[in-house]
Amino acid sequence: MKGSRSWLFVCGIHGVASSLLWWARDSSLQRLTWHYDTVWSMPWTLWTSAWVHVNPPHLIFSQMGLGLLAALAWVLRPPWISTWAWLLSWPLAQACLVWWPQIGYAAGLSGLMHAGVAVLAVHLLMGLVRIPKGRRWGSLLLLALLVKLGMERGWAYPVVWDGGTELSVVQALNLTSALWGAALALLLPLVWRRWRSWRRTAVPATKSARAA
Repeated sequence: MKGSRSWLFVCGIHGVASSLLWWARDSSLQRLTWHYDTVWSMPWTLWTSAWVHVNPPHLIFSQMGLGLLAALAWVLRPPWISTWAWLLSWPLAQACLVWWPQIGYAAGLSGLMHAGVAVLAVHLLMGLVRIPKGRRWGSLLLLALLVKLGMERGWAYPVVWDGGTELSVVQALNLTSALWGAALALLLPLVWRRWRSWRRTAVPATKSARAA
């Protein structure tokens, strides 16, 4: 597949939206933040919560991480199907947080960045992102992600307090985002290939039937 700039476009949207919402009123931010008790009555928070940040360090670290992810995508030029896998993991990972009632709320771009790394790593391994020694780089990227998730143990410690940034870190969101990113990165190319194969066989058959 050919490289696409769609990934960089999505990074730009996340960066701009996060910066703009930083200046929003607290009452508005509450309606845009994912809360365990209101997720199904306010389903848009499955998306908008990623753009909400609690304090300046939270926003700064998110923007720095997003910049690194954009720089990585600039070098790798992932195809459009990578972007779609990343986008679809966005609300799905957030929705899975209902498995942990102790998570009162979740905000920030951390989950999205974990999903993005997972997608890029899997597509490097699959050869969809074509660079020299791509599979080797994909293995290293995936290994680094697995080590981080293993150290966090988000399944057992879904939310922890970080005294350095003075905010709760939702480690479960990092976990669900990485899992959804990897799963969709594997699934979407398979679905795309089968759809193209079906199109190749269905279109000529339809033309032959009309000609007859």
